[in-house]
Amino acid sequence: MDFDFNLILVPATLIFFLVWLLDKFVLKHRANKGRDQENFIITWAYDFWPVLAIVLVLRSFLYEPFNIPSESMVPTLEIGDFILVNKFDYGVRLPIVNTKVINVGEPKRGEVIVFRYPPQPTISYIKRVVGLPGDHIQYKDGQLVINGEQVAKVSTEVKREKDLLETPTVSYFKETLGDHQYSVRYIDGRNSLVETYQFAQAKGADALVPFVAKANDVFIQSQGQDWEVTVPEGQYFAMGDNRDQSADSRFWGFVPEENLTGRAFYVWMHKEPGFKLPSFNRNAKID
Repeated sequence: MDFDFNLILVPATLIFFLVWLLDKFVLKHRANKGRDQENFIITWAYDFWPVLAIVLVLRSFLYEPFNIPSESMVPTLEIGDFILVNKFDYGVRLPIVNTKVINVGEPKRGEVIVFRYPPQPTISYIKRVVGLPGDHIQYKDGQLVINGEQVAKVSTEVKREKDLLETPTVSYFKETLGDHQYSVRYIDGRNSLVETYQFAQAKGADALVPFVAKANDVFIQSQGQDWEVTVPEGQYFAMGDNRDQSADSRFWGFVPEENLTGRAFYVWMHKEPGFKLPSFNRNAKID
């Protein structure tokens, strides 16, 4: 999700509106010449600006569609899912600049959020909220702990799955966070944090060291198996449900409140890669 359609929609709406305004009160081509004799730009302005304005309001302040391009939220969301995002749950924001003008609410633990990727805000990311401002988050012995309480986690399935060139054993768990219950996926014998940390150490690339490994004695002492962080005010800690194949807050840090876009709440269509028709067999609420 790396293109903001509002970069086209907002200027187009403003231009057509200004042309319509200019003709309505100054040029008066339509009033004097009629639709058949007016310049085509005038015709476009009358025809398109109301439609564009409605689309702009819907996308900017109510609901916006997004497409899932990666596996980071499997099994909750799959590549090719088309989702709807509630834009007003976390406050009314101006399009493009994303500045909040009306405070409506804040993210809750367990919600799936869309936000502007902090290292590169032109790209949109989707993850699950794990930590709220002020939360102390720990990961130890394979268990997520928030403010001293273990996140409920029940094993549901273990199977082998084709994964690029290998077929690893994959474990699924049902996790409960806040009011949300969802599935998470782990690849047995793999720890992407350790792999990334070791690669960064070997290359001497400090910029590649995972966020939870920086100045974190717990991470170093456990050789990357455990870690802990405290979420600052005004920021959130987000993780993908595909825990061993997700570039999330563990790697690049917290999500600032001003980067929030909205809450993902529904899968409305699915489209497999290639020349295949879209389907609606995955239509469902996102938990």
